[in-house]
Amino acid sequence: MQRFLALLLFCLSMSTLGVAHAETAWWQADWKYRKPITLDAGPNGAALGGNLGRTPVLIRLHTGNFAFDGVAEGGNDLRFIGADGHTVLNHQVEQYDAALGMALIWVDLPALSGTAPQTVWMYYGNPGAPAAGNGQRVFDPDYSAVYHFADSGTEARDTTAYVNPLGGEFKSADGAIIGRGAQLSGTPLHLPGSPSLAIAAGAPMTFSAWIKPGQLGPDQAIYTRREGEDVFIVGLDNGVPYVRVNQQRSQPVPALKAGQWAHLAVTAADGAVVLHVGGREAVRIEARLPAFAGEALLGGDAAPAAAAGAVAIAPAVPVAQPFLGDIDEVRVSKVARPATLLLADASAQGAESRLVAFGEDEQSAGVSHFGFILKAMPVDAWVVVIVLGLMLLLSWAIMIAKSRYFGTVAKANEAFTAQYKQVVGAPVATLQERDRSGVISAQIRDNATLWRLYRIAMDEMDGRGSHHHGLTAAAITSIRASMDAEVTRETERMSKRMNWLSTTIEGAPYIGLFGTVIGIMLVFAVAAMAGAVDINSVAPGMAAALLCTAAGLGVAIPALFGYNWLASRAEAIAADMSVFVDEFTARLAEEFDRSAPAADARPVQA
Repeated sequence: MQRFLALLLFCLSMSTLGVAHAETAWWQADWKYRKPITLDAGPNGAALGGNLGRTPVLIRLHTGNFAFDGVAEGGNDLRFIGADGHTVLNHQVEQYDAALGMALIWVDLPALSGTAPQTVWMYYGNPGAPAAGNGQRVFDPDYSAVYHFADSGTEARDTTAYVNPLGGEFKSADGAIIGRGAQLSGTPLHLPGSPSLAIAAGAPMTFSAWIKPGQLGPDQAIYTRREGEDVFIVGLDNGVPYVRVNQQRSQPVPALKAGQWAHLAVTAADGAVVLHVGGREAVRIEARLPAFAGEALLGGDAAPAAAAGAVAIAPAVPVAQPFLGDIDEVRVSKVARPATLLLADASAQGAESRLVAFGEDEQSAGVSHFGFILKAMPVDAWVVVIVLGLMLLLSWAIMIAKSRYFGTVAKANEAFTAQYKQVVGAPVATLQERDRSGVISAQIRDNATLWRLYRIAMDEMDGRGSHHHGLTAAAITSIRASMDAEVTRETERMSKRMNWLSTTIEGAPYIGLFGTVIGIMLVFAVAAMAGAVDINSVAPGMAAALLCTAAGLGVAIPALFGYNWLASRAEAIAADMSVFVDEFTARLAEEFDRSAPAADARPVQA
């Protein structure tokens, strides 16, 4: 039995170890397909040179990396899950056209490592799933405005939670660097003077955009803010990018080419304004931004309006010319974005991105909902389940062993009782004589507790020479005491290890509840740190945590039924033994009373 238990424990430990180290769990059974997406910002990938932290990453799907089969209309069933297999990542569908075989999706990565690749999973294949894309969750609150220009009309919606409308008309430009862009032909677009876009004196900020100059010219303004005599301009001068803060203008850098897309970004922080071209620092000026509370212009410049009745005065910095060309993915932030993030935008948003790599699509193998819960279980839940599994294994081993023992004893006692009834009225030594003649079976001799009581009584009588002298009341009492002692010892043997069953009944539910409480605490803690508190992000972890309680009950309930059944069988065997002791000692008192002749009391043994 000990070897059997050791083998079962080994098998259990190996099976749980295998499950714990299984491949990434399938997120939910309702989604039939998934696609691994590897993000590598390290030397073998985009080589961004450092960790990026929270980053909106563009996932560009086309017929070369995705078949678009099985996806719900409009990509409503697309879901992106983190490397842990259960954290739902926020996403926004900028454009989805299955007929053209093209999709542009922004995914919010809570932490993008710059050293090791990480894999996220794109799930699809659930026609009944509602749309879950939300740009307000993809871009962190420090983005004041983000314009994708994804709509086919002449309006551009701010995808952040601030919803800053972009005023003015433009022509939609298909085939931009990211889907659609805006074609500017001399009329600037207006960003409102909202609190979210206001800049305090010396405050940090970031402006970034993809531009494709169509017609190069002198002093073209891409992004402008003016207020009184203060001015801030990001522009091109015959293709040379520059940044101006009042009278300070950056030194010339290599010029951009007409008809080619380029990524421009300007950051302001710590008394320096830095111009980035293609994600890398190109030039900087030592200056602090003035305060701006009014509107900003995109693709042009304009002198500030004079107050009513005042004489218009030419501004100290001449008004720049409008930008002629296409523009896409305009972002304004109220913080200075790190250089690694700007490099990631410039290198990963283009068509030749080395940051994102796609794996082969996988299909669900029909795993049950219960199987998904098992795969979603964290390490702490597995520890609790393993402990409960050991308790289950031991309790079942005890119940099986006890059941076999009680069954063997009951059958042997039943056979003994049949033999005993055959000699009712005959001397008590008759069964002993039958044993010598081979009538008593080995089953009775080896397993019947009633036979052991009979042998104890007969040995006591042989030692006392009862066949010559008979038995006194004290001798019969002594024989009864010896038989009662055997009843007590047998009762102890039957109750051995039964206390483990009672411990399992009382302790397993509490252990399961402990695992549930710890699991729920971790689910909410992880959800809070990841910034994802929707039902899809917490439900798998909650279900896995509740599985600990279910496992505790699953261990305790069979143990409860088994304990009650085994206890009733043990009581029945003990009751049979007690009844036999009473009956047998009564026969001894009747047969070996000293008032009868000794020779008649019991035959002389051969």
